[in-house]
Amino acid sequence: MSIKSFFAIPFAQIATKKVKKWANNPIKTQEKVFQKLISKGSKTVFGKDHDFSNIHNYEDFKKRIKVQDYEGLRAYVDRVVAGESNVLWPGKPLYFAKTSGTTSGAKYIPITKDSMPTHIKAAKNALLSYIVEKKDASFVNGKMIFLQGSPILEDKNGVKLGRLSGIVAHYIPQYLLKNRLPTWETNCIEDWDTKVNAIVEETIHEDMTVISGIPSWVQMYFEKLIEKTGKPISELFPNFNFFIYGGVNFEPYKNKFESLIGKKIDYIELYPASEGFIAYQDSQTEKGMLLQLDSGIFYEFIPASEFYDENPTRISLKEVKIGVNYVIILNTTAGLWGYNIGDTVEFTNTKPYRIKVTGRIKHFISAFGEHVIGKEVEKALKDAILDTDINISEFTVAPQVNPENGLPYHEWFLEFENEPNNMSDFANKIDTSMQAQNSYYFDLIAGKILRPLVIRKVKKGGFHEYMKSIGKFGGQNKIPQLADNRKIADVLQDFLVESSF
Repeated sequence: MSIKSFFAIPFAQIATKKVKKWANNPIKTQEKVFQKLISKGSKTVFGKDHDFSNIHNYEDFKKRIKVQDYEGLRAYVDRVVAGESNVLWPGKPLYFAKTSGTTSGAKYIPITKDSMPTHIKAAKNALLSYIVEKKDASFVNGKMIFLQGSPILEDKNGVKLGRLSGIVAHYIPQYLLKNRLPTWETNCIEDWDTKVNAIVEETIHEDMTVISGIPSWVQMYFEKLIEKTGKPISELFPNFNFFIYGGVNFEPYKNKFESLIGKKIDYIELYPASEGFIAYQDSQTEKGMLLQLDSGIFYEFIPASEFYDENPTRISLKEVKIGVNYVIILNTTAGLWGYNIGDTVEFTNTKPYRIKVTGRIKHFISAFGEHVIGKEVEKALKDAILDTDINISEFTVAPQVNPENGLPYHEWFLEFENEPNNMSDFANKIDTSMQAQNSYYFDLIAGKILRPLVIRKVKKGGFHEYMKSIGKFGGQNKIPQLADNRKIADVLQDFLVESSF
């Protein structure tokens, strides 16, 4: 055992004790965060416009602050981006995290002196929790790779601008810098193909112990390593025992990953967003991720089934229930107020509060009134591949409202690594699971309003080609796993294998 790994264990124990302290006092912790937010927010333009000085409790807050997305806050954000101080949060931001919005174009999410440390602390605590649970810190002696965007930052009226993963790259602890790959020069490569090839060359002979990134892009990295060496990942990196990921549900990728790696490993799920680090997986045995209650975010929740109602139920943490699909609303030390990031979550536990991400409130299919959500699609795929060697590289689902012949249907675009022997039977298993989960979908099939789903086989590498064709290849870009329109589906027709089922 090295000195570094020896001291990592007691350090991790101290850190996790601090986490348990606030996790075991959730409502009191959130109340402290709320009071701090209102106190500091009252000194801002937004706070004065919304009468923060007369907000004494959550009910007062709800009367003054409406739920809004980026467009709702845009008038204030634009003033911050233009260089004005004290608009949404005291002073100026340290950074703008640049993200791509489907309706807003480029979005500039402020990251402040108060909010930036919470991003780093939560990511660190995820690793420390793993050390404590496993009583093993040996991975700190090996090399670690974080597949991320370029750390090169631009200047926007005196504030640094970049992708969140590129910003975070500037905060790697000093004691981990010698272990970190890829090199700075490689990390700065913009073209994703070129970047991954360079990462392969830098890591192929190293003792990689920690690998992190969005699953679809790490999968590409693994495939290139195997193509070059002919060896499974577990043989190349025998001390690689856990994978850190975020941004998508990992279940559809799990079979494929384990076939590439060649052994079963542990997984740590993170829920980082430009708007704040929301949750991380703190246990290999418990379901869900620990909600970060002490990270400068006051959370609100709206039942997803009511979200588009005129007066939806809007609640704080103490009123949530296990198993309900909620839209998560953030109020943060970056000056985001009543902010809908577009994600839906479900609580798996309330002692402590743990959540799982169930999808996007705008990513659903309800072309016929079925309101299919991401969680249902992901579970249907999981049910269909259970106890098989079927591997799916990527997928997305869309409605086909006006087919040339017959009834409308849901169209599933799947890219297989190992495909089923009987595709019709596989499609039937998915459809059966969908009907069991969603009574509206069942009624539409039973009433012959819809026919059962149709599978379209995307050629190998087809989703990557599609992402290249729209200029979103690599980095933090992800394929939406379902949509209520044909925007993606119609383009994917150019990347199909002939047959469908």
